[in-house]
This record gives sequence, C-alpha cells and structure tokens, in this order.
Amino acid sequence: MNFFRYLSLLVAITLVGGAIAEKANSTGGGMVWSTARDEAELVDDSGLVIGEQDQIDGGFSSLDGMLHWAIGHSDPAALKEAAKDAQKMSMDELQKRQVELKELVEKLNMPSDFKLMQIAVTDLNNASLSLEDRHRALHELLILVEPIDNANDLSKSGGLKVVAGELNHSDSEVRKLAAWVLGKASQNNPFVQAQVLELGALTTLIKMVNSSSTEEAVKALFAVSALIRNNVAGQDMFYAARGYIMLQDAMSNGSLDIKLRRKAVFLVGDLAEDQLQNTEKSELPIFSDRVFLKSVVDLILVLDLDLQEKALTAINTLLQLKSIEPSILRDFCGLEGALEKMKLQLKESMADEDEDKRDYAADVESLRGEVELIFRKKLGLLMNHDQ
Repeated sequence: MNFFRYLSLLVAITLVGGAIAEKANSTGGGMVWSTARDEAELVDDSGLVIGEQDQIDGGFSSLDGMLHWAIGHSDPAALKEAAKDAQKMSMDELQKRQVELKELVEKLNMPSDFKLMQIAVTDLNNASLSLEDRHRALHELLILVEPIDNANDLSKSGGLKVVAGELNHSDSEVRKLAAWVLGKASQNNPFVQAQVLELGALTTLIKMVNSSSTEEAVKALFAVSALIRNNVAGQDMFYAARGYIMLQDAMSNGSLDIKLRRKAVFLVGDLAEDQLQNTEKSELPIFSDRVFLKSVVDLILVLDLDLQEKALTAINTLLQLKSIEPSILRDFCGLEGALEKMKLQLKESMADEDEDKRDYAADVESLRGEVELIFRKKLGLLMNHDQ
C-alpha cells in the first residue's frame, strides 16, 4: 500500500475510532458509526493541535503533531475514502491499526538538523570523548552545515566556536575535519564568514596549510579560500597575516601535492579578480611583487593540465591589473619564453591517444593563446610608450 494512502487510513482510523468510542460511551449502548465527514470537520473535531516544537524542529514530537500534519497534507477526497474504509473495520481492528500508527510515529520521530547539530557540538565539548566519536561528530556536522540556514543556526548557537577550537587538537584528522566544516559553513555565507573571522580562526588555518599532512593542508587552504572569497574584511586580515607568503610557498614547492598547488593558484586568481572588481580600492603590493608573480608563471610549465589551466586563468586576470608591469613578467618571470614552451607541451598533448586529454589540451591551448595575446598587447603598449 502507498505510504501516504496508508498514513491517511491510519489517520482516519484514529479520528473515526475516537468518534466511535465517544458515541459508544455517550449512548451507553452498542457501537454507532458516524458518517464520513469532510476534511475540515475531521480536523475541527479531532482536537489536534500541532505543537510549537513540531514546527520548530521539523520532527513529530507527538502523535497529535503527526496527525495534524497528515490531515493538513492529505487530499480531502482520499481522506474521506480512508474514513469509509475505517468505518468498515471492527473495534479490534481499529485498535490494532491505532497501535501501528503509534509505532509508525515512533519510527518517524527523527530529530531535526538543529538537534543533531546540538548533539554533535555537545559531544565535541566532552573532553573524554574518544577520537572515533570525535571524528564522527565532525563528519555529521560536515553534512549538516551544507544548507545555509543550518550553517547560520550553528553559528547562532555557538557551535562554530567549538568547531574552531578543534583546529588546535593534537589529532591531525580532527584538525582536518574541523577546517573542512568551517570551510563548508563559510562558503558564500557572509554571516558565517564574519563569525569565523571574529573567532580568529583564519590565522590558525593559514598556519595549517604548512602541515606535513597533505589532507590537513588541503582542507585548511579550502577553509581559507571560503573565508576570504568575496569578503573584503577577510582579505584584509589575510594580507595582514601574510597569507600571500603561504600561497607563494605552496606554488613554488614542487614536492607538495599537486592538489595543494592547484588550490593555491586558484585562490590567487580569485584574489586578483576581487581586486579587479573593487576599482576604488588601491591595488595591493603583492600583485606587483616579482617573486610572487614568478611563482605563478612557473606553474604553467608543470605537466598537469588542470594546474596549467588554473595558472593561466590567474595570469589572465593579473594582466588586467594596472599595477602589473609587463616588462617584469617578461624579464624576471620569463612569461614570454614559458608561453612558447607551453605551446610545444600542449601540441604533444593534443596528439595523445586519449580523446579527453586531447580535447582538454586544446581548451588549455586556446586559453594560452588568449593570455599570450593580452601579454603581447601590454608589451606593445609599453614599447610604444618608451618610444
């Protein structure tokens, strides 16, 4: 039987059964069936009132709460039909089905997301909690904070402070998960970004990017990106904490996991794009720092198409900034020569047996050509100006 059909029948059984019992008691005689009534009458006569907790938590804290919800979400015709079916049952059968309804409610009475977050945060506050359970609590929060409303609720309840505290835990997995939760909660969420920044977590996360654990470093950099993306205050704090040195080191260190280098140069492109959009704000010195710029340019020769694409995208945006000196990109960073070498690399990739790799290489070559055109144009303007 369809779930909602079954639920409608059980609702009707409860309502009709109550009416039968009431009439039987009032007449003092045998059983008297009531006639089928419309939805409004069933609701009015049932005396059911949905509790405030049912509305807030999203679960059913009582049988009455579930019945009221079911009535409000049932088709009136289906409810009438269910009531007719219920009237054909004996009192024993009605009572049996009412017991089934109660069991169904108990199974469906799952705690709300807010309650689940409260439970997880309470667990994290327990100093004697095992590492396994601490990991589990953070994994649960990782899923629960995905919706923006849940992330906001975690912030308002003080849960973010507890999670931020886990960044200092002795266990690398705990630190990784805590950073991941904070990053997930902060994504495209100015309210949560502000709360996490106020907790001072950004400085800790920047330091964590230097962790010997690749996964911890990757998740920490993810959280840093989520905190400062499209957030001027966050970016100011990032620069004040010399976060750009962390990015430079990540991009320059060839022994680091490629995922970390990809994320680092992607964030550089994001920051340059934000600088480009905020025209009223003075361009930051790091975008004219030649060592920093060289760490970006060098990435386009690393044999990884994803990394090369991200590096080209960042350079494309950097070239549009007023503070960028094309002569520095050519003479100190070697951009002109790097673009030529990259062209030869991509030519080989476009002859690869793997069709997907060929197509990807062709897309990257198109981007490379675009960057080269912009670069030569800026160089031409410079030479014309010198003449």
